[in-house]
Amino acid sequence: MNVYLVEDVLVDSGTPKARGRIIRQLRGQPLSAHVVTHAHPDHFGSSHAVCEEFGIPLWAGQKDVTAIETATPATAPGRIPQLLSRMKMPDPHPVARGLCEGDEVAGFTVLEVPGHSPGHIALWRERDGVLLCGDVFFGLFGATAPPDILTWDRDLNRESMRRLAALRPRLVLFGHGRPARDPDRLARLLR
Repeated sequence: MNVYLVEDVLVDSGTPKARGRIIRQLRGQPLSAHVVTHAHPDHFGSSHAVCEEFGIPLWAGQKDVTAIETATPATAPGRIPQLLSRMKMPDPHPVARGLCEGDEVAGFTVLEVPGHSPGHIALWRERDGVLLCGDVFFGLFGATAPPDILTWDRDLNRESMRRLAALRPRLVLFGHGRPARDPDRLARLLR
């Protein structure tokens, strides 16, 4: 799982077990806020600890606010996702700002890209083509769709994938996997 520091904003926080490492790495860094791309435990897992430690507000996509505040993420259809949802969840945390399409965060524009979760957001900086895509795409083995078993609405996520690919980003920062610098990489996946 990837965690990013964009200017003075922390983007995502990994699992609950990452809290110590993340807090150590952030000590001495100026922080103004923490943004979560989507309400899955591997992205807001350490959010409560980080926000408490540094006294910073938590921001998330408007349609994922309740899931984070209650630590009850929306699940994909099927029996196995329902079983996974019974696992121990991260500590909930109040969301100070529900982000919507067009909001600005650390020089990036918020894009609503639902599907992997109802309120999934991406951060797009048009001037240099940088995209933080969360889990709309996985970057573990090239660029792929996220696993269906972890995706709330597969068809809606596919629409979000098309939307982000059409941007032709010059640098894609995934929630999982290495960065990609090929503007056509995402589009090839959708052919």
